[in-house]
Amino acid sequence: MTEMLRLREVGKSFTLHVQGGVEIPVFVNLDLTVSAGECVALLGPSGAGKSTLMRMIYGNYTCPRGEILVRHGDEWVDMSTCGPHRVLGVRRQTMGYVSQFLRVVPRVPTLTVVAEPLLETGVAPAEAEARAAALLTRLNIPEHLWTLSPMTFSGGEQQRVNIARGFALPRPIMLLDEPTASLDPANRQVVLDLVAEARANGAAVVGIFHDADARAALATREFDTTVFSKDAA
Repeated sequence: MTEMLRLREVGKSFTLHVQGGVEIPVFVNLDLTVSAGECVALLGPSGAGKSTLMRMIYGNYTCPRGEILVRHGDEWVDMSTCGPHRVLGVRRQTMGYVSQFLRVVPRVPTLTVVAEPLLETGVAPAEAEARAAALLTRLNIPEHLWTLSPMTFSGGEQQRVNIARGFALPRPIMLLDEPTASLDPANRQVVLDLVAEARANGAAVVGIFHDADARAALATREFDTTVFSKDAA
């Protein structure tokens, strides 16, 4: 299988400057590879660094030690050292991230929010909106809500809009932070199907799934972040 992610000797800690510079270690010497078609579930209790690791891979958090290599087209990009323009390019074309919370510009219609990743890569507006509409329909967001801002929606509806936006553009790498949280059984199954289809199409998936049934249904293997904590090391 083609490797899509390579993490080598990654280390991370947080410094609390307002508390005298106290350093909070997260993990040291973390190694992980993820290949196309895999779904790796991150394990560990709250505070073990699962979400931190996802944000480091996506480039939201710095990586002070080690390498985070992403296969971007025909080259490897180190997210720990590349500049912001390269990070944005990787996000636009190669790596999607579905977080637990929807963050969008207020007053932008839901259909536009979901279509935006497609528009950014040059997809024609009519096609982008059609693909966005199909996903919103599949995720049971009523059509009469599509012209409204998703910021007015319930938590479960916002999560489904977030998922639709994340899956609108098929990307080779997907990062999923609790994608089935706050969802009823029917919509949970839709999300499981979307992730399974992405894997079948060759996506490399890294996810946090506190829902044990979702994890069992999707994960091809598990990765325990606590193995790389400072105490374990």
